[in-house]
Amino acid sequence: MTDAVRQFLEHARAAQAGGAWVKLTLGAPRGGDPTLRKVLVRPVDLRAGPRLSFVYRHDTRDLTKNLEPEAGFTLMGELLGRAFGSAHLFTTETEVELQVPASGEPRLRCRSQARAKAPPSRHDRSRHRLIDPREARWLHALGVTTREGGVCRGMEAKFRQINKFAEILHHQMGGLFPEGGALTLMDMGCGKGYLTFAAYDSLRRAGWEIRVRGVEAREDLVTLCNGVAKAGGFDGLSFEAGTIAGTDPANPDILVALHACDTATDDALAKGILAGASLILVAPCCHKELRPHLRPPPPLRGALRHGILLERQAEFVTDALRAALLEWAGYDTRVFEFISPEHTARNLMIAATKRVRPRPQGLLAAAVRDLAGHYGIASQHLAVRLGFPLAASGADPGGRVGTGRNLPERGSEPTGSGFGVPPSGSQGAMPPSA
Repeated sequence: MTDAVRQFLEHARAAQAGGAWVKLTLGAPRGGDPTLRKVLVRPVDLRAGPRLSFVYRHDTRDLTKNLEPEAGFTLMGELLGRAFGSAHLFTTETEVELQVPASGEPRLRCRSQARAKAPPSRHDRSRHRLIDPREARWLHALGVTTREGGVCRGMEAKFRQINKFAEILHHQMGGLFPEGGALTLMDMGCGKGYLTFAAYDSLRRAGWEIRVRGVEAREDLVTLCNGVAKAGGFDGLSFEAGTIAGTDPANPDILVALHACDTATDDALAKGILAGASLILVAPCCHKELRPHLRPPPPLRGALRHGILLERQAEFVTDALRAALLEWAGYDTRVFEFISPEHTARNLMIAATKRVRPRPQGLLAAAVRDLAGHYGIASQHLAVRLGFPLAASGADPGGRVGTGRNLPERGSEPTGSGFGVPPSGSQGAMPPSA
């Protein structure tokens, strides 16, 4: 450990011991995780005693570790220089800055600042949530909470899922839309509407002029949800009976499909892409389509004789193809854990935001075909809906292939015998226009 790092830790120890700690941030990450942005460290008082709380801030989620103080300072010393290139400590009277360049000597600077107040360290308190069970009366109407606002026994996991979805939605919207403007959101296959209500209520409370449509095949659930929306005075929220494949999304800003079964997720993705949605969020479920068609490469054939491994490989290949097709179609895509698997096995989410800067379509098309070819996949539902031939030759750098189909313009539905099937004489598959 260098002298500069040791001195920085001494300042941090003194601030923790004297109650002068305001904020400490580790920045300029150097590790192998591209989603990690920074680590926030602060002292907290738990029932078990004083701790240092490390919050690892990623693109789509935060991970928290609470360590005994000395273990926390030891971890900080290990992270500085190896995993992070800078650290800032703010105390009630001093700012301490440490720079640890990849080459050269670390530099430490201390300067006085206007006296600040240290935040409270008490940590065993109620967590702030976007969906407050005491205020969201629709939670009671849907059977999630009691009349007094407590979470019903057996619904704890559902309540956590509702709040996690609201957090992800708000995070993914960041920078996409003018703050507080008018938005339309389409929830396809919305079931009992837990997450549809969460989207509407949280965005409305955040100041958005929001209109939300929920589509569900079961008419009894549609009737229930419309009754709850009416009782709550939610004029911008409506539910209608229908299927994902048979519903016109009518150019939504945001399209959501959570736990749509098997290829219904592909139908929702295709609808969102062709309607030009700026944000698409799906949580896939029941990956049945590709499992009987996987032709794995020789090194994997023995392992995939086991049913559970084949099932998980089919899930991986299906969602990897979906992400690659979204990239080809003009979206920046992220795949991440939606909620802990202890709450639901259907815990993966695909988030796609419409791309601002174009990328080479030929390379993106080749990536899709390389992945499909590696597993012997000749057809997949989303590729079919987008008119993208997985097995084709003669692709040019623009992504056009001689045997493919043309995508319809965004915002329009095709006519004729098939989704995305153009008139005869088409010149091949092209991604939607940006």
